[in-house]
Amino acid sequence: MRSPASAPEGFEHAYAEVNGVKLHYVIGGEGPLLVLVHGWPFSWIEFRALLPLLAARGFRVVAPDLRGSGDSSIPDGHWTKQDEADDLHRLLRHLGHDNAFVLGTDVGTMTVHAWAQRYPRDVTRLVLSECFLPGFGLEEHLSYLWHFGFHAESEFAAKLVEGREEQYLSWFYRQMIRGGITEDDHAELLRTLTRPGGMRGGFEHYATVLEDGRNARAGGKVEVPVLVLHGEYGLPSDVLLNGAREAATDVRAEIVPDAAHTYAADNPHATADVLTRFFAA
Repeated sequence: MRSPASAPEGFEHAYAEVNGVKLHYVIGGEGPLLVLVHGWPFSWIEFRALLPLLAARGFRVVAPDLRGSGDSSIPDGHWTKQDEADDLHRLLRHLGHDNAFVLGTDVGTMTVHAWAQRYPRDVTRLVLSECFLPGFGLEEHLSYLWHFGFHAESEFAAKLVEGREEQYLSWFYRQMIRGGITEDDHAELLRTLTRPGGMRGGFEHYATVLEDGRNARAGGKVEVPVLVLHGEYGLPSDVLLNGAREAATDVRAEIVPDAAHTYAADNPHATADVLTRFFAA
């Protein structure tokens, strides 16, 4: 498999062995730590344009690939968002930090919510974006989210799309993107998604969403300030906002203009403005 795409200037690729998995991440900048957690079918590359903007505003920024995605390892079997939260907790300690500002998007939102519930001292401020939250609104919408049921059958789904990854992914890209993901980004994503087990690893993020919802409902409310963030042309914002108001005690919302589901790539400057205001408050 080819090497990862070049990191932005001032950033570097790194790996950490944590919780029985090998996590790949990109890191750079100086200042308070800010962790950006991608969605599917993406990796750290979703934040490539955003990373240097946040570093220039005084943050040390790390964008990990979740287990099963990007250049991180792909464990056997299924895993929950609590398992992914354990990975990120241990990555934080590996980096020598006790806490961080945290953002998740798409399935990464599910993961960072579990992280904030499971390790409340790790997360100083939390951004939830472009997702329906398990236990707090997702389940009521599963009947029309066809890909959730398909992806949940992770091994079977991976076999069906094998050799057709690019054609399958193109449907999602048409729904998600407003110009921010470049051809080079597409090539980088295809590189990792066509590695052995790559599609199955991505589908595993969907395999446990019902269990994730039960875990989320059993967990406590998130007490730190929460920002619900959406692209102007992304998912309907009310589902996540209403869910977040159930799941957390201090919630506000913003919209990234001229951006879709991949808002950080579509309009990175506006995204950096919103995040700087929230994290510096």
